[in-house]
Amino acid sequence: MLIGDLALVSAALFTGAAFYVNFAEQPARLMLDDRSLLAQWKPAYERGTVMQSTLAIVGFVLGATAWWLSGILAFLVGAVLMLANWPWTLLVIMPTNRVLMATDLASAGIASRALLLKWNNLHAVRTGLGAAATLSFLRAVA
Repeated sequence: MLIGDLALVSAALFTGAAFYVNFAEQPARLMLDDRSLLAQWKPAYERGTVMQSTLAIVGFVLGATAWWLSGILAFLVGAVLMLANWPWTLLVIMPTNRVLMATDLASAGIASRALLLKWNNLHAVRTGLGAAATLSFLRAVA
């Protein structure tokens, strides 16, 4: 089923992007001084938000549609896992994002670095949700 395959691709792209942020981009960024760390994070966050939010919605819609058409429960589970990224981001990660975005670069220091370490841990949940959705979609299409 093409729609199910596309849901899998969307979830895999989401997971790959989230994994890259947690395990490549963020550790490299943490090698910077506090001001540069925050200065790099801000535009990366804005660009990443557009990409990952779109993939989460697309993955949800495709997964839910595949479930509706096939009745395969694993598609619905994957769709819900993709959608779960939205409330997690809005309710749990967003308060940290707002503080970081409001922090003036001249004020960057130990507190902003600590928030960016916290942010990476919170973002890892998004990576996990994407991976779980990917596995669910993979099971559904297999």
